[in-house]
Formats: sequence, structure tokens, C-alpha cells
Amino acid sequence: MKRCGWVNQDPLYIEYHDNEWGVPVYEDHKLFEYLTLEGAQAGLSWYTILKKRENYRLAFDGFDPQKIIHYDEEKIKDLLTNQGIVRNRLKINSVVTNAKAYFHVVEEFGSFSTYIWSFVDGKPIINHYKDLDEVPTTTDISDKLSKDLKRRGFKFVGSTICYAFMQAVGMVNDHTVGCFRYRELVD
Repeated sequence: MKRCGWVNQDPLYIEYHDNEWGVPVYEDHKLFEYLTLEGAQAGLSWYTILKKRENYRLAFDGFDPQKIIHYDEEKIKDLLTNQGIVRNRLKINSVVTNAKAYFHVVEEFGSFSTYIWSFVDGKPIINHYKDLDEVPTTTDISDKLSKDLKRRGFKFVGSTICYAFMQAVGMVNDHTVGCFRYRELVD
């Protein structure tokens, strides 16, 4: 079974590639989780964050924005001592900032999903890359998404982070054409 070239032999990574990466996600809460985790990845590998994902879910109350907006300095201090997550104050603070910005988006658009998916007209972009080297790290759309998220107050949402987010939540299908998941997600 052929997979994308970025997948290592760890069963956790294989499971993520085979069942999550590139599958369209429309649920607000899940989109917020992915955006948070992609932001945590900044300067690190996705594999590092994936191994810590369950710790993140526990530490950040299941990525519930309604709970996260109420985090105070005491909670931030607790998170900074949590060895199960990346203990970077700016990244941790960004989760709270982003939860607040999330609610402004929901208020304006009716849902976070409606807002996010509007950047690709509500349906995945199907790319046709043969080799991992062809896959971009940013696009015009990720540039626009990044710029708009920043304008709305979100942090850790640069264009590279936004493109990785778009790949993860299926806004783009960047499985290489030889990968077994490519055809499954196109059909």
C-alpha cells in the first residue's frame, strides 16, 4: 500500500495519514482544534505535535473555545508547567486569543466552518501532485486566509501554518496521486 512520502513507520502517524489527513472537516470545534495544533507546530514538526495531541486535548479542555476564553493567568501558569504540551507562553496565550476571535467569527458568519470553507468556495481543491517535492507550503489562498485571520485577531496563523491547516482539514487534497488515499478522497 503506497502512502505519501512524509509518513514514517509509527502506527500513530500511519493512522493519522490513513484516516484523518485530507478528510474534509466541517465541524466548528474540530476546525478550532486543528487550527490550534497547527499553530503549536510552528517551528516544530507535525509528528512532534501529533504525539502530544492527547495531552493537548486534556490540557485545553478538549479544545472547547467556550472554556478556553475564561483561562486566566493561573491557568496559563499551569499550562506552562505541563510537560505534555509545548510550553511556549506565546503559543499558549494564542490559544486563548484565538478562542475569543473564534467567537467573533461565529457571530459574523454563523459558524466557523462557513467562514473557513468560504476560502475554497465550500469544497475541497483537488491537487494532482506526483511527488512530495511538488507540494507547496503556501498558496495564494493560504496567504488570504492568513491575512484575514490575522486581521480578525488570530495569532500563529502565518501562511505556512494556514496551508498545513488546509491540508489537514481537507480544504485541499494534497495526497500525492500514487497514494492510496488520493483516489479514495477524490471519488
